[in-house]
Amino acid sequence: MRTTEIWLPKPEPFYKRYIDTLGDVELMDMLRRQVNNFPKFIESIPDAKMDYSYGKDKWTIAEVLLHIIDAERVFQYRALRFCRGDKTPLPGFEQDIYVAGLNIKRYTKESIIEEYKIVRRSTIALFANLDRSSLERTGSASDLEWSVAALGFVICGHQRYHRNIIRERYLKV
Repeated sequence: MRTTEIWLPKPEPFYKRYIDTLGDVELMDMLRRQVNNFPKFIESIPDAKMDYSYGKDKWTIAEVLLHIIDAERVFQYRALRFCRGDKTPLPGFEQDIYVAGLNIKRYTKESIIEEYKIVRRSTIALFANLDRSSLERTGSASDLEWSVAALGFVICGHQRYHRNIIRERYLKV
């Protein structure tokens, strides 16, 4: 399935910005490309920058990277529920609580990369076995109606969106 074929949640502007970072791509191709490319991007970040924040009350690079992983887990869980036909509405998640709950000092760049790879491989395994009808199934999360495919593309776009922020606001200093 391609980005141009998906049904987007409404209201869509907040999540649409993630999908818009992708252009016209095929879901499984993007999931697989990112599992190879994103760890290389993380490796390229100087170790001294991992605990850098560009402003007061802004997350560090390490916190942004772990937020990407946490969000992927949440969106993956939603996709699992909806593709299996579970129509139970799911609540949103408060990203700042998740970041505040990190024991950030326990993480190294290498452990972040490893955790990312494990989570993304799990996402790939889930989506690789879905047919078109499963990708078109819907459910409610964060008071929005989602298709399973939209959740997959949001996973990819959310990662790219935050990678761009890291490049523009954290690494250009």
